[in-house]
Amino acid sequence: MANLGSSTIMLTGAGGALATAIAQELDDAGAQMVLVGRGESLARAADRFPATEVLDLDLRDPSSIEALRKVKVDTLIHTVGTWAMQDAQKATEDDYNAMFDANMRTLFHAVQGVLPNMLRQKDGLIMGVSAGQAARLSGPKAALYTASKAAVASYVLSLHDELKGKGVRGMVLYPMGAIDTPANRDAGMSWDSMIDPRGLAKSVAHALTRPDRAHITEIKVYPDT
Repeated sequence: MANLGSSTIMLTGAGGALATAIAQELDDAGAQMVLVGRGESLARAADRFPATEVLDLDLRDPSSIEALRKVKVDTLIHTVGTWAMQDAQKATEDDYNAMFDANMRTLFHAVQGVLPNMLRQKDGLIMGVSAGQAARLSGPKAALYTASKAAVASYVLSLHDELKGKGVRGMVLYPMGAIDTPANRDAGMSWDSMIDPRGLAKSVAHALTRPDRAHITEIKVYPDT
């Protein structure tokens, strides 16, 4: 099992299916957690997992940056995001804004919040969650989702190349398929076609423990089929 007892990790999207699996793994590994989320989902996460800070923030709002800068963390794991499909010719300005606000703007604000402290301490790790469609650079009937998740990956990898000399690394997680959640099962997906969220979380925890001279910048995790 990974040992993260010396780490303070900010987990965004607290209460979501992926974030909950990651939080359980981080808790088992002894990490200190800062939970960032919204409303009832955040409250459920805070009841379940110990946290040094619990922040109810809308990361689409630039005012969230100042609140995040008051908290010192070693690692940011950003799981906030959304998914939708639409025919390309039917996509609207609202569809565009929804995808890029949830998937990219939230990441941008989270990074702007944690980065000053990471640069001061010359140590930090930023993990963004992309998608299999972005890794393949194609998402038929989900072009806006795919583009926004590709933006997540390219942003984090650009940060890594820019800041690794200053002690701050970037890492991209690509779930290469749907994650096994109650919502996806209700939608009719079979369990063996989806990725086990706890296994995904274990991959994250493993990657977090890699030393600078053996760091991981991209993780692709696949379902069984």
